[in-house]
Amino acid sequence: MKMSETKAVTTHRVFPAQLNEHETLYGGQLLYWLDEAASVAAHRLARRGMATGALDNLQFLAPGHLGQAIEFHSVVTGVGRRSMEVFTKVIEEDLDAGSRTLIATAFSTFVANPGPDLNSVEADQPELVALAAGYAARTAANRARRHALDGVDLSLTE
Repeated sequence: MKMSETKAVTTHRVFPAQLNEHETLYGGQLLYWLDEAASVAAHRLARRGMATGALDNLQFLAPGHLGQAIEFHSVVTGVGRRSMEVFTKVIEEDLDAGSRTLIATAFSTFVANPGPDLNSVEADQPELVALAAGYAARTAANRARRHALDGVDLSLTE
């Protein structure tokens, strides 16, 4: 499957109830929308149920603002046997001025429900070639972070 065939784009408008104490878009709201958009891209590849396994890398680059449109562009950037990586870029559009600002990027891992191995993806656009090229290194870094916690007591008791 071509990577561009997994692309999912969603748009939301920022309303007062979605603001934090700084009068900007609450990060938890952005995460909710991001996971929703990324899950569509994942399901397009798998054609079966997927579960969010990890939010591997999220970078907030700028705040979202009241009344503006927030777009989520998600695409599958790499595939293992039962898991896949989805890249999402988040763009704010100033609806009055028409200007657009990249406000966040993220890589997420999704895990397929039981079934056959996942199909592979092929990068078919310049931006996607660059994202696909880093998949193996990002996967290795994620694995190393998980293994660094092996044997660590993560209980919250003192």
